[in-house]
Amino acid sequence: MRAKIDINEVEVRTKIRAKYLRAMENDEWDLLPGEVYAKSFLRTYGDFLGLDTRQLMDDFRRMHEHPSEHEVRPIAPPGRDRDRGSRGPIVPPWAIVGAVLIAVVVVLYLVGGHKSNSTSTTGTHATQTKHHHHAHHKSTAKPHPEHTMVKVQLVPTGAVYVCLVNGDGRKLIPGVIYNVGQTIPTEGGRKLLLTLGNASVQMKVNGVTVPVTASSSAIAYELLPTSHHVLAPGSGPTCS
Repeated sequence: MRAKIDINEVEVRTKIRAKYLRAMENDEWDLLPGEVYAKSFLRTYGDFLGLDTRQLMDDFRRMHEHPSEHEVRPIAPPGRDRDRGSRGPIVPPWAIVGAVLIAVVVVLYLVGGHKSNSTSTTGTHATQTKHHHHAHHKSTAKPHPEHTMVKVQLVPTGAVYVCLVNGDGRKLIPGVIYNVGQTIPTEGGRKLLLTLGNASVQMKVNGVTVPVTASSSAIAYELLPTSHHVLAPGSGPTCS
């Protein structure tokens, strides 16, 4: 109101429906489609107004999210930590070194025995080994790249929130709302974790169409080179 910006102008500029903007203004968070949308809308609206979005997100989490386990874990008295540190390691260093040396000797012994058995077996079955050499070479060949990578293609059929990370946790699509006609980048990796705000999207995994089932909450998938499956509600990435 101080900036004299009409709510309809905000709706056009942010792609957030006016009723959701009014809901955020009135702290009526239950009117939004879900927590994932609430965070994305709040960040987008805050950026548009030039507000401190980090403070907005911190206030939202403090008021509407449950504290995580590490936040409510009781803190041990400082005296115990000092006592534990003053006593030093429970296992003496010489015992650790001795155990490592024994493990090395055992491994060398087993490897030597294995090589000896392999040599005798090779002498007995030399003809069979030569006969099957070509087939064995094929079986140990490096897998084709298309069998070790998974690629996902998404096409929005309505407003849809997309959060995509790879197996290392790197955000490939960092929680963005796409509308019809917009292009969602095609991404790939050895493992992908995907969260969709709703089912308003067409999805292909390695070129094969995967139906997206409608849900009242966010929809999450784990995508692998040879398989994919739906994750339990709330277990997918949030990109927040």
